[in-house]
Amino acid sequence: MTDQPAEHAVPNEVAEFLVHLEKERNDSPNTVIAYGRDLHGFVAFLSTYYGTDAWTWEGVDRLAIRGFMGHLARRGLSKRSVARALSAVRSLYRFMHRNELVTANPARGVSTPKLDKRLPGYLDRAQIDLLFQQAETRAWSGRFADVRNLAILELFYSTGMRLSELAGIDLRDLDLVSQQVKVRGKGKKERIIPLGDPAVLALRNYELKREAQRRDFGVTIDRSAFFLSRTGKRIGVRMVQRIVGQLLRRIDEDAGLSVHSLRHTFATHLLDAGADLRAVQELLGHASISTTQIYTHTSVERLKAVYTKAHPRA
Repeated sequence: MTDQPAEHAVPNEVAEFLVHLEKERNDSPNTVIAYGRDLHGFVAFLSTYYGTDAWTWEGVDRLAIRGFMGHLARRGLSKRSVARALSAVRSLYRFMHRNELVTANPARGVSTPKLDKRLPGYLDRAQIDLLFQQAETRAWSGRFADVRNLAILELFYSTGMRLSELAGIDLRDLDLVSQQVKVRGKGKKERIIPLGDPAVLALRNYELKREAQRRDFGVTIDRSAFFLSRTGKRIGVRMVQRIVGQLLRRIDEDAGLSVHSLRHTFATHLLDAGADLRAVQELLGHASISTTQIYTHTSVERLKAVYTKAHPRA
């Protein structure tokens, strides 16, 4: 977002609001950082817009906020980034209004930029079959990394969890007897996700390899983390991205598939099979059903089947 010049001090209201996000709302660290960056830019813009550092929160109006959004757009920021900045300003004013620091929220009357719909990339059934066929063949070698990588793929596709969620999985989070995993998502919210049989098998096989690594590395191993590097440390998100990215490129080098594509694939295949949208929302850990609805565009096969079965002249 907008860089904050050194001469513009961060107002106490912004600092208190960011503490509120972190301590009371339990927002994720990334959200707090992003909102902080947006609001620092807003403060710097207001000083330029009003030509003085003596502006007040009460005196800011809709025209100033629209001017800030125009400023961001001229800098080449995407509509999504501009919308997030507006969300940060709205949330700040709601916070100040509740605490009786302002009498109104001028950001309420400012329209959010209409976002371009982005269709998420995903793998079809044939691609998924090929992906796991190749990963399973490599895992048959018995090498620690190959067995672990298959378990990572299976966990992603079986649960639809986010990259950061998988990297943060601890031993205690997995219950392979009950076939479920506890995930800590955005805002430190926890959810329980069931595990399929292939995922459980791959995770059990990896557990055996992990135990062998524990014996080899002794006290240097990270005893809480489930997924480990060869050196016995918790596997990082960049390493997971590299591992999964290499496997996906073998399937389709030009498709631009990523780790997040497995999350999209999980949701798409559930909806194609007739899964309830609310259930998929809960599995993905989405706060809003509208976020989950983006996956419904891929459910053409299911819609065609319903149409053919139900329409008198199909």
